Amino acid sequence: MTERPGVLRWFWYAVSGRLPERYQDWLLHDATSKHWKARHVLRASVGIAPLCLVWLLLPAPLGLRLAIVLMAALVSYFYSCAYMEESIDHRLARNGFPPGTGKRIRREKAAEANAEATARYIAAYRQHPAD
Repeated sequence: MTERPGVLRWFWYAVSGRLPERYQDWLLHDATSKHWKARHVLRASVGIAPLCLVWLLLPAPLGLRLAIVLMAALVSYFYSCAYMEESIDHRLARNGFPPGTGKRIRREKAAEANAEATARYIAAYRQHPAD
């Protein structure tokens, strides 16, 4: 069974900390599961939220503070998502996996899913009519 990190270790991981080797299976799952993109956005939120909170506390009109927070969050999420694959693969490499492991595994899973979908399509729509 895959051992998951506790809340404090997960926060450490979310801010780019390394996890002990006993979490290797979980790390691989985190970076290659069906929901890896959502997991990445959640991890990015851990770093973005405190900054947004600080900007909300600035001594300025509320409208200006909200505009700053919105723009900062949009830019932060944009760059976080733009470099999502690279960030995940770097995170895996930092935790002891060979470079490119996450990308390779995600590509293999996608190829398997595509092969299954293609087989279903061929079975359903490319049947030859009886003569």
